[in-house]
Amino acid sequence: MTLSNFLVQLLNGLAGASSLFLVAAGLSLIFGISRIVNFAHGSLYMLGLYIAYSFTERFGASAAGWWCGVLAAALVTGALGAAIEILLLRRIYRAPELFQLLATFALVLVIKDATLATWGAEDLLGRRAPGLAGAVAVAGQHFPQYKLLLIAVGPLVLAALWLLLTRSRWGTLVRAATQDREMVGALGVNSAWLFTGVFALGAFLAGLGGAMALPNEPANLDLDLQTIGDAFVVVVVGGLGSLPGAYLAALLIGIAKAMCAAIGTVEMFGVAISFSKLTLVVEFLIMAIVLILRPWGLLGRPQVPVRIAEAELPLRPAGRRQRFVAGILFALLLALPIFAQQSPYALTLGIDILIAVLFAASLHFLMGPAGMHSFGHAAYFGLGAYGAALFFKALALPMAWSLAAAPLVAGLGAAVFGWFCVRLSGVYLAMLTLAFAQIVWSVVYQTDALTGGSNGIVGIWPPDWLADKRAYFLLTLLVCGGCVLLLRRILFSPFGFALRAGRDAPLRADAIGIDVRRIQWLGFIIAGLFCGVAGALFAFAKGSISPETISVGRSVDGLVMVLLGGVHTLSGPIVGGAVYTWLADWLARETDYWRGALGITILTLVLAFPQGIVGTLRRRFSGDGV
Repeated sequence: MTLSNFLVQLLNGLAGASSLFLVAAGLSLIFGISRIVNFAHGSLYMLGLYIAYSFTERFGASAAGWWCGVLAAALVTGALGAAIEILLLRRIYRAPELFQLLATFALVLVIKDATLATWGAEDLLGRRAPGLAGAVAVAGQHFPQYKLLLIAVGPLVLAALWLLLTRSRWGTLVRAATQDREMVGALGVNSAWLFTGVFALGAFLAGLGGAMALPNEPANLDLDLQTIGDAFVVVVVGGLGSLPGAYLAALLIGIAKAMCAAIGTVEMFGVAISFSKLTLVVEFLIMAIVLILRPWGLLGRPQVPVRIAEAELPLRPAGRRQRFVAGILFALLLALPIFAQQSPYALTLGIDILIAVLFAASLHFLMGPAGMHSFGHAAYFGLGAYGAALFFKALALPMAWSLAAAPLVAGLGAAVFGWFCVRLSGVYLAMLTLAFAQIVWSVVYQTDALTGGSNGIVGIWPPDWLADKRAYFLLTLLVCGGCVLLLRRILFSPFGFALRAGRDAPLRADAIGIDVRRIQWLGFIIAGLFCGVAGALFAFAKGSISPETISVGRSVDGLVMVLLGGVHTLSGPIVGGAVYTWLADWLARETDYWRGALGITILTLVLAFPQGIVGTLRRRFSGDGV
């Protein structure tokens, strides 16, 4: 790499860092005061880009019109953020934090379909900024003028936020509320409007980041989850609540991405190493390294360990009534192939629901009894699916052996990742799981020779005696049902009690001789094994797999299933997995805007069942064994 290429890529990295910082700064502000993990923040960035496209297409022929359009897009996005806080989030501040996350994910679905209905499905590339459409010479190469402006925007926004938070009364109140919200309210400050102001400012910054990206990237419907993943990485690497840390992390990640693209492929010790492929995963590698070496981020402060799980009713074995209901349900499912002979699709949907239930139950094993939140559980689902496919296709093993061996691949991945993850807690643990999942996704996506790359692996069909959907449904029912029962049995074993003791009172558990970290690590492995079973069944049910099986979206689906049913109940993931999968399928067949309808349904359920469907019913009727 020549010196001129190095300088140009360094400038590209600085420009990308400014864009990252604009989004991450807003997310950091919102999380700092509200403690809400706002999944909809990436959707606000996407909206800012789309709104700026519309404004600049109409008024952007002149420089004044273009910049007014960008500013107006940011202001509209900020106003929308304020409306979201007032109309929705203000109603659920007292709900468990994870259910607030569920509500913001529902907003992602609603905003995505509203954007689809307004602007369509095509990518939209906006016009360049008038007066800044040219380039300047940098070490003999051309560099866009607009990117030079972006480089300056990041430090200017950082300085403006620092002055606002340290030199104004409003900023002083925000910093005080970040430390102790109850005390600020006791002093007579209207904390509700303070929260609204912070959410509006964070949404404004997200909208500004999207609007200013208009000349560089097209507006498209995939930006929401992609952007929120990048923003989470920046905030966590920099340190929660630290704006200078967020800017430093954005610089580090932006420059690292640019350097990987510039280096390309190099040969080391006779092996060709493609650094350009690392651009898809370098930010998650950085986050994993930082969290392992400095769990509180680059400029963050160590936090006192807190009890993660909310207070809950004790888990008890199922009573006679619950076992009777479960037996009736299982008998009905066994009879489904008889009644569904004229409707094969019902069996296909039944298989999807059963796999989703096992996926959710394995994630619940971590989130509920173990108290460890995971944003990357799809990694083990994908490892199980790809493991089954490779055993079946590459090694030509029979389906039975492939199904039996695939969970071991997922369990091995969970053992490696879990060894690092159990050393963290809270948001930091969740983000490290996301980092590992994205690393797995990147390897699968780019290893064409082994995994088929973006095309995936096809032709993974069961033998003739299982080709009939009725037979495969019964196999899936027996395997998934047996796995769910085994997970439940583990929870009421001495190991399960030790797992819950480590969640509720880690110091006391350690004092009586329980190795809490080892127990949690084994919990990770168990959850990964059972999730791998679900992935292996999925591969043979669909006949093919692709990198989508390890995507962030699938991990989020698992979170939604667990939270929708109730994280502190044993039946919650079963109900949540079944309801979510059925709703998504039914709405997808009824309307083109099924995501928005699903989001509205989830929001309704969150408001009606703030502890999850089963959790709310259990608290109301104090049912045991559910």
